[in-house]
Amino acid sequence: MVSRKIATNTTVSRDELLDFIRPRHNAVLLTTRANGTPQASPVTCGVDQAGRVVIATYPSRAKTRNARRNPRASVLFLSDDFGGPWVQVDGTAEVIDLPAAVEPLVEYYRSIAGEHPDWAEYRAAMVAQGKSLLRVTPERWGPVATGGFPPELA
Repeated sequence: MVSRKIATNTTVSRDELLDFIRPRHNAVLLTTRANGTPQASPVTCGVDQAGRVVIATYPSRAKTRNARRNPRASVLFLSDDFGGPWVQVDGTAEVIDLPAAVEPLVEYYRSIAGEHPDWAEYRAAMVAQGKSLLRVTPERWGPVATGGFPPELA
């Protein structure tokens, strides 16, 4: 008989959570539409110095409009390997618009890709594109989980 992979759930501290999500830049952001139904957006994200999930966006996007109306948000972080560990982070979202968004967008870029070769060019591009930044402050998170069989069935 082939052994079955057992599902895991590992409770983590805030610091352990941040260590887990920092290298994971692809996630699904969940916000709430005006009619109360969930709206999911695949996003690229980072973690800023204060431990908030940061997402570059545009003011007209559904996720941005939803976060302005109802700041409750969840971010689902997956591993590059779909079968790898994942975690859901719930928190309060805030939207930062230009011109205040410029320096937080710099921090967003750094959290994902490190140093830009020309920060003046990057800042100018963010302004020209009319970017905003979503920041989600983690308030609750599930255990870091992996899929598989319940232990009693493995």
